[in-house]
This record gives sequence, structure tokens and C-alpha cells, in this order.
Amino acid sequence: MVTQDEHIVKAIPAIFIMISGSQDSQTSADVFNVGAFNLPDAAGKAGGACTSTLLKVMNENPGVEMTWIELLDKMREVLAMQGYDQLPQLTASRMIDPDSRYEIVPQKSIQMRKARRAVLIGINYVGQKGQLSGCHNDVENIKRYLIKEQGFMEKDMLILMDDGKHHAPTRRNIVDAFTRLTQYSEPGDIAFIHYSGHGGRIRDRNGDEVDGYDETLIPVDFKDSGHIVDDDVFKILVKPMKRDVQVTVLMDCCHSGTAMDLPYEMDAAEGSIHTNSAFDMKKLRAPATLCCLALCAFCYLDEVVMMFL
Repeated sequence: MVTQDEHIVKAIPAIFIMISGSQDSQTSADVFNVGAFNLPDAAGKAGGACTSTLLKVMNENPGVEMTWIELLDKMREVLAMQGYDQLPQLTASRMIDPDSRYEIVPQKSIQMRKARRAVLIGINYVGQKGQLSGCHNDVENIKRYLIKEQGFMEKDMLILMDDGKHHAPTRRNIVDAFTRLTQYSEPGDIAFIHYSGHGGRIRDRNGDEVDGYDETLIPVDFKDSGHIVDDDVFKILVKPMKRDVQVTVLMDCCHSGTAMDLPYEMDAAEGSIHTNSAFDMKKLRAPATLCCLALCAFCYLDEVVMMFL
């Protein structure tokens, strides 16, 4: 008899580990002075609290073999010391050992010279109500960290920002970036996804959320194109990703605890990981295809495709 864990592994071939900036019910903070986080050569003075905290922990512990639970605990400690009440969460597509080593690029992938790709999204909502100030800086700081400390190359990074210089973080472009990442990643490759912007909640319409709400990413053109619902992220990014691709995700936005609808969650207080009580097993039976809201995403710029070759 196939166990639930075995069914999940078969239905979600890739290894996803997501650090989110807050619980589903919480909001996250925009930091107006990242100097308090002692970031080296920080790009600008503003940033997201979750991104700044992760980088602070990593920069202050160079070469230290830290476990996933230690990383989560240290992030929560830093945020509390800075006066923030948001609680970073960790969810995953596997029943990982909380005491296993925190790795964006596993040693096995280094030895096998596997490709490393990144999608970095920063949305300040320039000129709109609710404008943010630190999301572009978050992307620049994460980019610097990935290149300097994790061996990524800028040519293999797709950056979406509403700064007039990069591809705009519209709904269509974000969906297409996720789609392209699944298409070009091969078994054993490494992927990193970073989202810094607004996150939201909308009423659950298909009955798969225990709390009655779907979590969402809010693209720059949300007024015309709507939100990107967690159900969509699961269908577009999580299920289609190829076997054994290791994907680390950093979601720095409000209401992001289960923004990818992954089946396992880590309890930092207990130091354990267990099945996410809000995970709906029916998701695994749905075909791994783009939902109707994402069908317009295939006609993206050729240069985006080239960045993943």
C-alpha cells in the first residue's frame, strides 16, 4: 500500500524548501534602515525584514554548518530583537530532517557541476497606493549573496523589478518566469526563487483551505490582472518541476506562510516537521498543467528564454 509520503514524492518530484516571512495570518515589515541588520555593502537603506534577517544570519555565521531549524530559530531571534512580531515559517515538499544542514547548493550538486538558476522578483509598486521602498534593494542584496556566497552567475538570473530597467513584475511575466524555470531545470539542478513585495489573502473558492483563505502574490499590475493565488503557484511551479531539482524559495511578503501550498511544515518551537494540516491531498490528483488564468504566459520575450540556457 502506497503511503501518503510516497504519494507526495511521486506527485511532487522536485525538492522544494520555502522560508516565508510570516504566518498566513500575519503581515510582514518593510525595514527603513537595513544598517541595523549589519548587511555588507547593503544596496540602499530600506529592505524587507525577512530578507534582511536571513542575510544577517548568514553573514554573521560564515562557514558555520547551520541546520534548517537553527536557521529558522536565529531568524526569529533577530526579528524579535529588532522589535518585529512576524514569525518566519518553513514549509517543504519533503519530510526533511530539521537537523539536516541548511544548503542552497548541496555538495553533491557542486561535485556534479549542476546548473544554478534564480528568479528574483522585487516590486515597489512605484506610483501606486501602498508603495514600498525596500523590495528592489532586497533583490540586489540577495543577488549579491547568491553570486558571492553560493556560486550563482548573474547571466543565469532572471530579475523582475518595476524600476524601468528590468522586466516588469507583471502577472504574466511572473507566471512565465516560473514556467520557464520548470522547463529549463533538469534533474539535480539548483534553483533559487526570491519574492519581495505585497502578499495578500482572498476568500478560498474551492474549499481546500482550512482557514478559508487562499494566500496570494500581488503583481505590479494586480488592478488589471488580479493576484497570483497559491493554488496557481502550486500548479504552475511546484508540480511541473522535474525530479530532484532542489528549489529554495524566500517569500518576503505578508500572509506568506503557505504561499506555495507545500505539504510539510516545520514547527520551530518543537524542532520537528510534520504534514501541513492545511494541505489538501486532492491537489496531487489534479493534472500538473497551467490553470486557465495562466494560459497567456507562453509568449514571453526570447531573451528570457536565453537566460536559462
